[in-house]
Amino acid sequence: MNELSVPRPNSLDAFWMPFSDNKYFKGTPRMLARAEGMHYYTPEGREILDGTAGLWCCNAGHGRVEIVQAIQKQAAIMDFAPTFQLGHPIAFEAASRIAEITPEGVDRVFFTNSGSESADTALKIALAYHKARGESSRVRLIGRERGYHGVGFGGMSVGGIGPNRKQFGALLPYVDHLPHTHLPAKNAFAKGEPQHGAELADALENLVALHGAETIAAVMVEPVAGSTGVLVPPVGYLKRLRELCDKHGILLIFDEVITGFGRLGTNFGAERLGVTPDIMTMAKGLTNAAVPMGAVAVKNGVYDTIVNGMPAGIEFFHGYTYSGHPLAAAAAIATLELHKTEDLPGRARAMEPYWEDAMHSLKSAPNVIDIRNFGLIGGIELSSRPGKPGARAMDVFRRCFDKGVLVRVTADIVALSPPLIVENAHVDRLVGTLDEAIRAEAA
Repeated sequence: MNELSVPRPNSLDAFWMPFSDNKYFKGTPRMLARAEGMHYYTPEGREILDGTAGLWCCNAGHGRVEIVQAIQKQAAIMDFAPTFQLGHPIAFEAASRIAEITPEGVDRVFFTNSGSESADTALKIALAYHKARGESSRVRLIGRERGYHGVGFGGMSVGGIGPNRKQFGALLPYVDHLPHTHLPAKNAFAKGEPQHGAELADALENLVALHGAETIAAVMVEPVAGSTGVLVPPVGYLKRLRELCDKHGILLIFDEVITGFGRLGTNFGAERLGVTPDIMTMAKGLTNAAVPMGAVAVKNGVYDTIVNGMPAGIEFFHGYTYSGHPLAAAAAIATLELHKTEDLPGRARAMEPYWEDAMHSLKSAPNVIDIRNFGLIGGIELSSRPGKPGARAMDVFRRCFDKGVLVRVTADIVALSPPLIVENAHVDRLVGTLDEAIRAEAA
């Protein structure tokens, strides 16, 4: 058991909490103090079943001793080393381990510290690639409505979640968006990939006609849009998008921050969906969230074009102080070893039918207007209270926590993504508690 003496904070004032209702929380705090396996524990010792893998990230469960020991060992050997014009072996080993499980030919890895940094890095790589090949006019970046690519100005500009953007005024220029793929009139309560909507990818042709293919550098999408409320791609949609990008010389970027490392029952969403991007971003499950780390994997040709297309010296003027941080690299290696030896993707795939049935058992609960699932992801959409969008789901979230279950909400959608070590009994408790909470908040 991971015992740690955690004193109660004597003040909640100093910490400005991210993506939080600070005023509400500091009046009614809900605290987590310890984690192990499938559970968190409050400072009072109350058990909380984790239905969200933290924030989509603790795929191997909490407190894995193999990861803890790897971090401890590395901290004693070398706490930090720069990777600007220098290297340390463990960063190269971590990159090699990642390249072993990325799609074939996507073998070059650039380290970051988060999904947000990975998104901005991927966009910069796309721009640098086109410049290196003599097409400097390709500066336009295409995202998708309801997409989430972190909170850097690049990822936020290409992203398409309104509240994340509207507070900050003008963002990057030369950005446009594809329509989202949510078609509730045709696809409500679909199990897995919905059947309708592949034609929505053809909107890229409209953007090409509007802006000119020679101005477009890249299209960035999530294989499954997570933070917006679990939008699963329609059958054939991503394959069509791949074809159009190839047709017009546009790079395709997959944001695999959520869908990577077993979440969809495969190493990455690209594998499950049968589409290989030119660039893919990752974070979260890379280190099981034990140490912050992100990465961008690119096709070998993209790397070669940038590196070989520049004269001697620095080829790509970008990076972070903590790129390939030794402790993060150690955590990544240990996590990827668990990923392989315990076959976490296989566990997720084996659990998927039970998970799917459990998700759709909530269809009869009051105010449930849609349910979406793919891999070990679930989204339960609730009707909004008149004039109070998001209030119903937030009340469900709080009620579930108070009953010992952690879920996540975005607008009036409850999003679920348990650790991949989840078992049937955990699913039953998660869904049972959620069902009770939804019924209790029917008014």
